[in-house]
Amino acid sequence: MPTPTDIPEPWNPAQATERIRSIAAGEFAISYTQHALDQIADRDLIIGDVIYLLKNGFVYERPEKPARTSDWKYQMQCRTPNSGQREVRVVVIPDWRTKALTLVTVMWTDEPRHAG
Repeated sequence: MPTPTDIPEPWNPAQATERIRSIAAGEFAISYTQHALDQIADRDLIIGDVIYLLKNGFVYERPEKPARTSDWKYQMQCRTPNSGQREVRVVVIPDWRTKALTLVTVMWTDEPRHAG
């Protein structure tokens, strides 16, 4: 039976959900782009909402590979304590080896997606 480190990326949605939750459940490093911090503030959310989402959310789609790095981006979503009845989606780049998560952006799931 392979260990989580034996499964190379890209992960399927179930694998990504399990690994991102696992990273967020322990000691981990988290970094935010300025865009993500702005999006959190614009939606009247707090960092605790993002942590809650990373511990409890689900990845439903296959990942995207950023053009400028070798890292994979995953979209994870769920309702959070301060989101009312709306679901929040984050785009996150996990690093299983170093137990780190980089938050790229935050949005409502019912917002239209923009390219770019």
